[in-house]
Amino acid sequence: MVNAVSSTPTVNLGSAEDFVILSKSGISTVPSSVITGNIAVSPIAAGAITGFNLAMDTSNTFSTDSQVSGKVKAPDYTTPTGPELTTAVNNMATAYNDAAARATTVSNLKEGVIGGETLGPGVYTFDTDVNISADLTFSGTSEDVFVIQTSKSIIQATSTQVVLEGGALAENIFWAVAQKVTVGADSHMEGIILAKTAVTFSSGSSLKGRIFSQTAVTLQKAIITQP
Repeated sequence: MVNAVSSTPTVNLGSAEDFVILSKSGISTVPSSVITGNIAVSPIAAGAITGFNLAMDTSNTFSTDSQVSGKVKAPDYTTPTGPELTTAVNNMATAYNDAAARATTVSNLKEGVIGGETLGPGVYTFDTDVNISADLTFSGTSEDVFVIQTSKSIIQATSTQVVLEGGALAENIFWAVAQKVTVGADSHMEGIILAKTAVTFSSGSSLKGRIFSQTAVTLQKAIITQP
């Protein structure tokens, strides 16, 4: 097991934590995905939420869809939805900046090819793509925090798993990704994704965590569950 440091503080998500998916430029799905929690876009309007059959609530502040257990929100819905989403998106950006700026405890582990590794708590920094080519394990207690920073992308191969052991929790794993996140078909990811660009979950993939994208989120019959 790679041991980093056990005293890493958590990343404050602010009101972004009200959402399981939050995107600045769109959420699309190839039906049927299964999403547990609220989803939203901002500042782009509701028309950027595609592949869903949105039904507006009588309050006009949110809509619903059979693929989503919670509420669907966009800034062109009735106030106070717009201001609420502006705050959440700002909190999302703050969380990314926080996670991306954490002091490194392990640098360029395995040159970014971390599939098959077991990671202890701490801050893992990469200036390469992070490739999860085999199952990846996070090992720690329910209090331990893990931060994975990369100036490039996260690429998770088909049919691979992110596994937690020892009591480690998805809500304490933060992926701060300057480029894109791609999760391959039939793979499982854990943690809070803070991405500067696109996030894609391929057919049959799943996440226990949250997706915060400063561009678009693309789901292909994916299962997304908030922690």
